[in-house]
Amino acid sequence: MSPVVVGLGLMFGAGALLAVAPWLWPAVASGPRRRDGVMERMRIRLVLAGFSGVPVSAIVVVSVMCGLGLAAVAQALFSVSALSLAVGLLGFALPALIVVWRARARRAAHRTVWPDVVDHLVSAVRAGLALPDAVASLATSGPSGTRSIFASFAKDYAATGNFSVCLDDLKRAFADPVADRLIETLRMAREVGAGDLVEVLRGLAGYLREDTVVRAELRARQSWVVNAARLGVIAPWLVLLLLVSRPEGAAAYNSPAGGAVILLGLLVSAIAYRLMIRVGRLPEEQRWFR
Repeated sequence: MSPVVVGLGLMFGAGALLAVAPWLWPAVASGPRRRDGVMERMRIRLVLAGFSGVPVSAIVVVSVMCGLGLAAVAQALFSVSALSLAVGLLGFALPALIVVWRARARRAAHRTVWPDVVDHLVSAVRAGLALPDAVASLATSGPSGTRSIFASFAKDYAATGNFSVCLDDLKRAFADPVADRLIETLRMAREVGAGDLVEVLRGLAGYLREDTVVRAELRARQSWVVNAARLGVIAPWLVLLLLVSRPEGAAAYNSPAGGAVILLGLLVSAIAYRLMIRVGRLPEEQRWFR
C-alpha cells in the first residue's frame, strides 16, 4: 500500500476522531469548567437570596409541606382531585420560586452598588491603606447592602491573617460574577503587584456604571413581556377557579376528561411561562472565577 494512501487514511481517521471527541469524552471536551447539579445550584441561589445559613434539605422539607398543605386546602374547597394535584405541585415549587426571585432581586440590587464599592476601594488605596485593610474598611465605608459581608471578611482576616483564604470566603458570600472579577483583581494585585491597580479599578467602575444604565433601560422596555407572561398564565386559572366553585363545574372537572384538561393546562402553562420569561429576560453574566 502506498505511503500516501496510508497517510491520508491516518489523517482522515484522526479528523473523524476529533469530530466525535465531544460526545465520546465530554469531560475532556468541556475542560475545567464545572457543571453544578440541582442541589448545588439551589445552594448558590440560597446564598444569593441571603439565606446562606439555610440548608437545601430545609427547602425540600418546606416545599413538601407547602405542597401537601395547599393541596389539602384546594381539595377541601373545591373537591376536584386534578385541581388539588395542580395546586399541590404549585405549592411544592413555591419556596424554590421565592428563593429564585429573591436571589435575582438581590443580584440586581448589588449590581447598582458595585461601582460605589469600587470607588470606596480606590479611595482607600489612594489614602495609603494596605490592600487587606482597604477591603476591610468597606465594612464601615461601603454601601449599606454589602457592609455585613465585608465585616465578616474583616473579622476573618483579623483572626487568620490569610488574605487569599478570606477572599475565597468573600467570593462565596457574594456569589456574584462582578464580585468574582473584583476579588480576582485584588488577589492578583496582592500576589504579583500592580502599580496601575487604581486605574484598573476606575475602568472597572466605569464599565459597571455603563452596564447598569443599559440593563435598566432594557429591563424597562422588556418588562411588558414579563407582565404579559404572568397575566397570560394567571388568567386561565382564575377562570378555572370560578368554574369549579359551582357544583356542576366541579362535577365536570372531577371526571377523567376534566382532570386531563387541568393537568394538560398546567403543563402548557408552565412551558409557555418559561418560554416567555426566557424571551423577556436579560442574559445573566456567568461566574467564571469560582
